[in-house]
Amino acid sequence: MTGEGERIAKRLARAGLCSRRTAETWIAAGRVRVNGKTLSSPGVTVTADDVILVDGKPVPEAERTRLWRYHKPTGLVTTERDPQGRPTVFEKLPAELPRVVSVGRLDLTSEGLLLLTNDGAFARFLGHPSTGWPRRYRVRVHGAVTQAQLDGLRRGVTVSGLNYGPIEAVLDRTQASNAWLTVSLREGRNREVRKVLESLGLVVTRLIRVSFGPFQLGQLARGAVDEIKHKVLREQAPKYFADNAADRSPHAETRRRQA
Repeated sequence: MTGEGERIAKRLARAGLCSRRTAETWIAAGRVRVNGKTLSSPGVTVTADDVILVDGKPVPEAERTRLWRYHKPTGLVTTERDPQGRPTVFEKLPAELPRVVSVGRLDLTSEGLLLLTNDGAFARFLGHPSTGWPRRYRVRVHGAVTQAQLDGLRRGVTVSGLNYGPIEAVLDRTQASNAWLTVSLREGRNREVRKVLESLGLVVTRLIRVSFGPFQLGQLARGAVDEIKHKVLREQAPKYFADNAADRSPHAETRRRQA
C-alpha cells in the first residue's frame, strides 16, 4: 500500500459517515470491510489505496478539514441528541452542511461564537488548552463587583475543589445592580465562567462568546453559519496541518493518486 495512512475510525469520521466512537461500534458489529476482509478491531491503518466498504457500500472520499463560525442562540444544547428532548444546535444547522462536530460547547443559556468542523481530531486540537487559544466572553452579571476582585482571578481560583487557571476579567460598566464584564480564559471547562463568577457572589444573566482564538463573532447574525477559508485555517493552525498529512492541502488526495 502507498500514501499516508490513518486509523480506520478516523477515515470513516473524515468521510462524514459517523463519529470515531460510532465507527468503532460499527467495526465491532462486523459492518466494515477493508480489501475484502471484515474488520474486528479499530486498530487498523488504511491509505488512499485501500478499498473500504461499510454495509457493502464504498466509503466516500475524505473531505479536507473545514471550519465554520456559527452564532449560537440561547435555548439550544450543544449535543447531537438530548435525552431530555431539548432542541440541539445540530438540528438547526443548514441542511447543506456535512456532518460536523463542535469545538467545545456552549450551554443551553449561553450564546455567541461556536466553531464547527468536519474533523473531530481538529476539534480536539483547537479545544485543547495546549493550543493556547483564548476564549473571550461578554458577560452580564447581577451583583456588586470591583475591578480589584476581578484582578484576583489572574492568579487562578479554586471553586468547589476544582482548580481553574488564570482568568482575565475587566469591569466594563455598571448599571444599577448589574454590570457588564469582558472575560478571557484559555481552559474553557464546563460552565467555567459561571462557576468562577458565582464564587464572587455574582449571578450571570447573559453570556456571549465573542471570540475563540483568532476567530471572531463579529457581525454574524444569530443562527447564521459562515465557513472560514482553508488558507486561513492553515495559517492559524500550522502545527495541526504539519502533523496531519491528509490535510496538507485541499488537493493532497488527488496528488497521491496521480503519484
